[in-house]
Amino acid sequence: MAGEKMNTQFKKGVLGLCVLVLLKKKDCYGYELVETISQHIEISEGTIYPLLRKLTTDGMCTTYLQESNEGPSRKYYHLTDLGITYLEKQLIDWQHFADSVETIIELGDDLNHE
Repeated sequence: MAGEKMNTQFKKGVLGLCVLVLLKKKDCYGYELVETISQHIEISEGTIYPLLRKLTTDGMCTTYLQESNEGPSRKYYHLTDLGITYLEKQLIDWQHFADSVETIIELGDDLNHE
């Protein structure tokens, strides 16, 4: 699916959720997030870094530097308690939204088969 074009508005709406979910699993540096997400959704580095700055400014995550054997120190992002609470609410909202869209799609399919 990573090679397929995805609606830009769809991506904008879920990219923050994807980042938060990955940060809940473990602290990550920016390029690591880009690599992981781009295996499933076509994105560029330019879309992740502004999002990470906003999440940090909004208190959803904090940052720290860690030395790397492969070059300069890396800035890691860590999900805060506020970020975890926000993520949990977002996941509930996402599931409700996805279920509603699925219901409408099924309704449309039912109408097409009548």
